[in-house]
Amino acid sequence: MPRSDVHPSKRLSLISGHLGPQKSTDSPQNIQSRSLSTSTARMSSQPEHPTLLIPGPIEFDDAVLQSMGHFSESHVGPGFVAVFGETLTLLRKLFQTTDPAAQPFVLSGSGTLGWDVVAANLIEAGEDVLVLGTGYFSDGFADCLRTYGANVTDLKAPVGSRPQLPEIEKALSEKKYKAITVTHVDTSTGVLSELEKLSELVHRVSPETLIIVDGVCSVACEEIAFDKWGLDAVVTASQKAIGCPAGLSISMFSGRAIKAFQSRKTPVPAYFASMKNWLPIMQNYENKKPSYFATPSPQLVRALNTALNQILSKPLSEQFAKHKEASDRIKAAVAKLGLKQVAANPEDQAHGMTAIYLPETVKGTELLPSLAKKGVIFAGGIHKEIVTKYVRFGHMGVSVLDPSRGHIERAIEALESGLTELGYQKA
Repeated sequence: MPRSDVHPSKRLSLISGHLGPQKSTDSPQNIQSRSLSTSTARMSSQPEHPTLLIPGPIEFDDAVLQSMGHFSESHVGPGFVAVFGETLTLLRKLFQTTDPAAQPFVLSGSGTLGWDVVAANLIEAGEDVLVLGTGYFSDGFADCLRTYGANVTDLKAPVGSRPQLPEIEKALSEKKYKAITVTHVDTSTGVLSELEKLSELVHRVSPETLIIVDGVCSVACEEIAFDKWGLDAVVTASQKAIGCPAGLSISMFSGRAIKAFQSRKTPVPAYFASMKNWLPIMQNYENKKPSYFATPSPQLVRALNTALNQILSKPLSEQFAKHKEASDRIKAAVAKLGLKQVAANPEDQAHGMTAIYLPETVKGTELLPSLAKKGVIFAGGIHKEIVTKYVRFGHMGVSVLDPSRGHIERAIEALESGLTELGYQKA
């Protein structure tokens, strides 16, 4: 389908629409022993605050935030090097890879930095990339790729759906692509893209094509079997289902992706985002060797270490199942209210967020402040075609893993009463 460009200034305008009116131990072993806090909101050490249920940042566990309060330390000192090295190893478990040729990266920056790392290192100017379009964030990935000179083909789906395998196969058969990108969960629509069958298709039809996944809103709440599915890159961020404060760009690259970088014919058109600068640093840290290119955030890395140890203290299957259970409960409540989701097909619905169409008689600019007064924060719309027609409910991390907090029930009750106060009645 033809591409409809979104100028960067318009993207900024759209993104603004979703905005509404301690002690720590040093050793990784001690951090690893922490389990998810089961305290209620009243027992939490955090100041009382509205419950943040947007699609990231999310609410955080007390132990994660306490890790942010660690005293200042050298980023090349033995204590931090040990924690950072363990953190990189834990990421291998989260992404489900045991391939020694694969490499995790943790860089200071937002999830968007992952786009730059992919575009600057794996793609050379003039090479073809197929971008599967499911919303605002897949469009952003395409814009980033073009910035670095990639020849991008957009394969867009109608709002609320995803490109289907037959049309993807057709596109891959018509042209040789260096890479294909897929936004696992597009936060603008709540659309979940299926990875396993997509990967099987790409490996069958165009085996040389790198499979790149934007997993910013999926890692830790949707399954990603990096090795089993033959993925080449997954980029994500700290502040969503991983449950760590914002500020870390997290990614995993396959051995094949690393080789693609190493066999470039042209210099990397980036400095901070260059794998040339970061690959040896990550390898050294993982091997518990101090190394330096640019200063990491010791406090954020410690918080990430705590969050990962919490996630991995139980089988990942349990983590994914709890997100699905909460998602099913929320989506059933939305349907009971007579509301529709942006992602109409259940198979296309994410498990860490829900994008909800508003009744025609209710405006988001009225509902969001009403929810805020009830102590619940949702996000407004961001997809340019439906920006005023829906709201977004994020349900990830501690809000679903610790039922004693009552976040989900509180949000559903606030949504129902808020709609009623604005005059909505189910037909």
